[in-house]
Amino acid sequence: MGYVAVSGGSEAIEASIRLLDYYRSGTAKDLELEAIEHKLSLLVDRVMGEAGLYSRTYAALALKQCEGSVEEAVFLLRAYRSTLTRNYYSLPADTGAMRVVRRISSAFKDIAGGQILGATYDYTHRLINFSIESENAAALRTEALARLDRETPEEITPCPRVSDTLKKDGLVDSYPEDDTPPYDVTANLLEFPAPRSARLQTLSRADTGYISGLAYAALRGYSLSHPTVGELRCGYAEICVPYLFDDAECLFVGEILLTEAELLTEADDTDKLKLAAGYGAVFGRNDSKAIAMAILDRELDSGGPYPPQQEEFVLTHGDSMEMNGFISHLKLPHYVTFQSKLDAVRKTREQCNE
Repeated sequence: MGYVAVSGGSEAIEASIRLLDYYRSGTAKDLELEAIEHKLSLLVDRVMGEAGLYSRTYAALALKQCEGSVEEAVFLLRAYRSTLTRNYYSLPADTGAMRVVRRISSAFKDIAGGQILGATYDYTHRLINFSIESENAAALRTEALARLDRETPEEITPCPRVSDTLKKDGLVDSYPEDDTPPYDVTANLLEFPAPRSARLQTLSRADTGYISGLAYAALRGYSLSHPTVGELRCGYAEICVPYLFDDAECLFVGEILLTEAELLTEADDTDKLKLAAGYGAVFGRNDSKAIAMAILDRELDSGGPYPPQQEEFVLTHGDSMEMNGFISHLKLPHYVTFQSKLDAVRKTREQCNE
């Protein structure tokens, strides 16, 4: 359930909305959707992931409409998503065959297919570059494209998973095959204990800051152990739907950019002979959320006593729209309930003074 805080008479509300137009306009210069979509791509990716709708253009439009507020953009995009007709269910995407643009491993130096740093701020100096204020965007784009054309190999081959060899050797636990249709949390009420498909879907759509905070708490000691990034990859995965007239065939409908993480850690106390894996996958480029999601996936398997290990606590409180909506509802009039609190305090003070 989402809360929307609205108060005041109709005239006050209309005036408030007109004032929003003033703040949103900001300047006479217009902000084009293309600029938001491509120059604020990490912000667009976050909104798409938390909204559960892969559309860069609509995510950019939502951000423009709400002055860059992530939670408001997620609200708008989810509301629009709820109006769309669901014509097909895609087949499981083979992320092992994705067209990789970034791929690293903290577990091994030399991995099959090589380490691919890709586009990341991890290795920058993190100092403000004041020259960007007056940069030539067209020239920068032309130069970057020319450099990519020279450096990109003619044929890109799929990179095998780092954990595949460990799983073949029996050193890492694999999740058992499950042919049960994925639990759709957008069409069904989340119940506990939740199936793993519901857990992963909920974590993927959860607020990035919330997920990262819980993962950080787990790493600081409220968890099993310190995990290792077996593999972090970002790339384009093909999306296919079943062919209507032949179940053995499928139709390619497009590709989406995903970030996927697999973390390795010690198994539980009953099995010291294997490692266990946690998994995370999110829309777009979002390393931190994919890693945080993989940490919590493993923590929730343990069912331990700490908050990051409690399924109901983790899955119930991370939804961006629910979280911000419930907090926003505090702006609604609470005159009667607050007066009752005051009356109770006054009555208690009178009894103490008698």
